[in-house]
Formats: sequence, structure tokens, C-alpha cells
Amino acid sequence: MSEQSNTTDQEMNITDHLGELRTRLLWTFVVFVAFFILGFVFVEEIYQYFESNVQYELTVLGPFDILWIYIMLASMVAITGTLPVLTLQIWLFVKPALTPKEQKVSLSYIPSIFLLFVGGLAFGYFIIEPLIFQFLLSLGEGMFNTMFTVEKYFKFLIRVTLPFAIFFEIPLVVMFLTSLGIVNPKMLRRTRKYAYFVLVIIGTMISPPDFILQIVVAIPLIVLYEVSIILSGIVERRRQRNLDKDLSSEV
Repeated sequence: MSEQSNTTDQEMNITDHLGELRTRLLWTFVVFVAFFILGFVFVEEIYQYFESNVQYELTVLGPFDILWIYIMLASMVAITGTLPVLTLQIWLFVKPALTPKEQKVSLSYIPSIFLLFVGGLAFGYFIIEPLIFQFLLSLGEGMFNTMFTVEKYFKFLIRVTLPFAIFFEIPLVVMFLTSLGIVNPKMLRRTRKYAYFVLVIIGTMISPPDFILQIVVAIPLIVLYEVSIILSGIVERRRQRNLDKDLSSEV
């Protein structure tokens, strides 16, 4: 009888958790739609800002290209605006399973996730994108009549900037994994050469086939990895001090 009762309680808990998760995802979706509508309303202003930094006139090849630019720009606004809400909803979902100290520490990650994402987008757009764009144009200088479509240019823009928005989250992810004891500075130092190799490959995938430009793109990724090692060391020392305190208090 007790086994049946425990099974029923577990099923109710799972159902409650799934219901709560669905509610939080629904709220996140509502916020996404709200930001999407906001971005859709201000698409013209957003488009004019990006177009003002292009020396060439952008063209469209059909009416669906116009719709594409609206959806793409509104989606980018929605993704960026919804990111802190999504992370907050995830935190609220796992909060009951965390200790008060873990709740406080994990809550501090939420604004950092958003700021690093925006910082990565800005770095890719203002630093990396002009280098790659000008290099590619220099390859065809004097050979072609240069004309860009809206779709091609913005796809290029997303391909260059969005990876950096994701890569800028690496230090934060490493700090979080270190706080959980999954990774540590020694492990990161031991795998440094393999990480460098992977980062250089990623740099070649993002940038054009020019050795110097590939190195320029790979350097920020390597710097991010080294920053991750430093931050992991800080978190590891703090984690070790907390463990020592807990052991001493038990004794």
C-alpha cells in the first residue's frame, strides 16, 4: 500500500513539475512575442541604422525579401530581449532545489548572461565584421560591379556576429561548471592546446580564407579561454573555502 502511495506521490510531483515548466515556457513565449511585435514595429529604424554603416546600396530581388528582413530583424530583437527572461524562468524553476547560497550565486549569472550576449554581438559587429567585410571587398576590387541584396548582407552579418555572442558566454559557462565541480582550472590548463586547436578551426570557419584574418578572429576566442581559466581558478578557490568551512562546522 505504501509503495503505491509513493508511486502516486512521485507521479504527482512529476506532473506538477511539468505543469510548472510549461507555465514558465509559456510566459517566456509571451515575452518573445511581445519583443517580436516591438521589433516588427521598429524594423524601419533598425534597418536604417544598419544600412547607414554600409557604403553600398542594398537591393531586394522580390517581395518576399522584404518580409524576410522584417521577420529576421524582429526575431533578433525578440531573442535578445527574451534571453534574460528565459534565464530567469529557468532559475525560478530550479530554485527550490538550490540552497540559499546557491540561489544567490546563480541569480547573479542572469544579468551577466545578457550583458555578455550583447557584448559579443557588439564585438562581432563593430570589430570583426568590418575587417572581414573590407577584406572580402578588396578581393574583387576593380573586377566586379559591387551590388548587395538585403538578404545576403544580413545573412553575412548574422554569420559573423552571432557566434561571438555565443562565444562570449564561455567564461560564464566555465564558472558555473566549476561551481558544480564538473571542471576545474587544472583540467582547463591540461586541455589548453586542444582547446586552442578547436578555437583556431572555429576561427577559420567564421572568417574568410586568409591566414592573418583567421588569426585575428581566433585571438579573441583564445583570450576568452584564458579568461575562463582565471575565473575558474577564482571560483574553485571560493568553492574550496566553502567546503572547508562546511567540514569544520560539522566537526
